[in-house]
Amino acid sequence: MKRLLTSLLLGLAASGAVMAQAWPTAKPVSLLVPFPPGGSSDAIARTLGAKLQESLGGSFVVDNRGGAGGTIGTAAAKRSAPDGYTVLVTSLGPLVIGPHLLKNVGYDPTKELDYITVAVQAPNVLVVPAASPHKTLADVLTLLKAEPGKMSFASSGNGSSDHITAELFWQQTGTSGMHIPYKGGGPVMTDLLGNQVDASFMNINTALPQIKAGKLRALGITSAKRSPVLPDVPTTDELGIKGLQVYSWQGVAAPKGLPADIKAKLHGAIVAALNAPDVKPKLLEQGFEIVANTPQQFTSFQAAEFDRWKKVITDRKITAD
Repeated sequence: MKRLLTSLLLGLAASGAVMAQAWPTAKPVSLLVPFPPGGSSDAIARTLGAKLQESLGGSFVVDNRGGAGGTIGTAAAKRSAPDGYTVLVTSLGPLVIGPHLLKNVGYDPTKELDYITVAVQAPNVLVVPAASPHKTLADVLTLLKAEPGKMSFASSGNGSSDHITAELFWQQTGTSGMHIPYKGGGPVMTDLLGNQVDASFMNINTALPQIKAGKLRALGITSAKRSPVLPDVPTTDELGIKGLQVYSWQGVAAPKGLPADIKAKLHGAIVAALNAPDVKPKLLEQGFEIVANTPQQFTSFQAAEFDRWKKVITDRKITAD
C-alpha cells in the first residue's frame, strides 16, 4: 500500500510538471474579463490575447462575465484551478472597491488571487460641457463653496471610479456637489453633451475624443504629471488640490497558487506585449500609461489601494445602492 501511494503521488507530481511545461498549449487559456465587452478591461484583454498567442503559442480566448461591478466574474476566477488556464484581466473595481461596498463578493482580493502585473493606468479628467460657464477648476470651487450641493456631478454608478474621485475631490476641498449616478458611462456622456448634468470626473480614455472635438472642456487631470495627450490641462496638484491623484487601472491576476514558472512566463510575455512597437504607441495615444510592474509591486499596490479606498468609502458613507 505504501509503495502504491508513493507511486500515485509521484505520478501526480509528474503530471503537474508536464502540464506546467506544456503551458499554454495543452488547452485554450481563458482571459476572464469580469465586465461586458467594450470597456477598457475588455480592450486590454483582447490586445494582450492576440500578442500572447503570437509569442507563447496556444490559444487565448476572452471570456466576458459581467455583473455586480465585476465581482461575479472575479469570484469565478478565484474558484478556477491555478494552472495558468484561467487569467483574470480586470480593473480596480473588483479588487479594491467592490469588496468594501458589497457584503459578500465571494472572494478575498488580499488573499485569494495571485497578482501578475498592473498592465496600464489612466487618470480621470474633470470635464464640463463646452457650453458650461465654468472655464477653470477655480470657477467650480467658487460655486461649490457659495452654493454647496448645487452643481451636479455625473458618474457611471455608485462606487465607480468617477464617483469615488468626485467624493475624494469634495473631501479634499471641503466642498460638496450633487452626485448623479447612471448605469454606465454611455448615458453619462449623452447627458453631459446634452448639458443635462454639470460635470464628471471621467476616465481620460472615454473623455478624450469629445475633448479633442471641442464638445467637452477639461479643467483638471488627476495624474501625477500632465498627460502627453492633454498637455494644456493642469494636474489637480498644480491647481492646489493635494491628495487627488487617482488612476483607473487594468491589471492581470490569476487564481491563488499559480506555479512560479508559469507566472514568470506569463509576466514576461505581458510586459513584452505592452511594450511592443505595434501596441505601446496605440495605448499611449488613448491616454493610457504603461505600468507593467512586477508581481511583488502589484501585490503591494493592491494592498495600498485596498486600504486607501476603504477609508474614502467609509468616511464618505458610500454605498452600492
